[in-house]
Amino acid sequence: MSGGGYDPVPTGEVSPAQSFATRLRARERVVGYWVTLDSPVATERLARLGYDYLVFDAQHGLLGYEGILRGLIAVDAAGRSAGVVRVGANDLYHVGRALDAGASTVIVPLVDDAEEAAAAVSHTRYAPLGGRSYGPMRSGLRIGPDPATAHEQVACVVMIETADGLANVEEICRVPNLAGVYIGPADLTLSLGGAHPADPSVAEEFEAALTRVREAAAAAGIAAGIHTDSGADAQRRLDEGFTFSTVSCDLVHLEQAALSHLDAIRR
Repeated sequence: MSGGGYDPVPTGEVSPAQSFATRLRARERVVGYWVTLDSPVATERLARLGYDYLVFDAQHGLLGYEGILRGLIAVDAAGRSAGVVRVGANDLYHVGRALDAGASTVIVPLVDDAEEAAAAVSHTRYAPLGGRSYGPMRSGLRIGPDPATAHEQVACVVMIETADGLANVEEICRVPNLAGVYIGPADLTLSLGGAHPADPSVAEEFEAALTRVREAAAAAGIAAGIHTDSGADAQRRLDEGFTFSTVSCDLVHLEQAALSHLDAIRR
């Protein structure tokens, strides 16, 4: 029992949560899945499938802090994936709360420039390197209670999904200790002038934006990720040079599976 009142991962044993940030920073190709529902049993089953990480959506997902906590526990119970949280805002409280719950990585939305990206990174690091308050109530079990260890095993990724973020992407990618950038296709499409999140009229501009983000990340030596609608789309983006991609989400796939069976009956 450590002085913090919890037993960290035994010495010599590396959990998926501990190794994920290292893999992300090394620009390894990893694939994840998006979770929007507060269903720990379903999450545990998803985490057993072999995805490298599962992302809990605290911005648009249908789960609060307790749901995120339960989801991260379910991921750890499965023992094969890392738990990631897309926080609701670039805010010290939201980032710290997600990390204290045991997230190995945070994805921060709507980052427009290098200053905002640097703020996001600082939210993940303890003083004197950042503003994160010390209180690893659960993260001490998975990441470890030592601040220096946490800095190594926790990653910060920021989203490029606005016109300003795209315009400043090269400077954003050069922010010290930033692990990666992540494209939000729907908001980026709207920012480029699309009438809706999948507007084909801006497809050419969208693909050019993806290339710019991917190349800026590669030049800075950080990871480049993107959200996708399917496994085939995720593989296509990895083949193009993205280093990580996330597949659709649980709610969408639940509806698609149920509808496919209903269609089969009706036919």
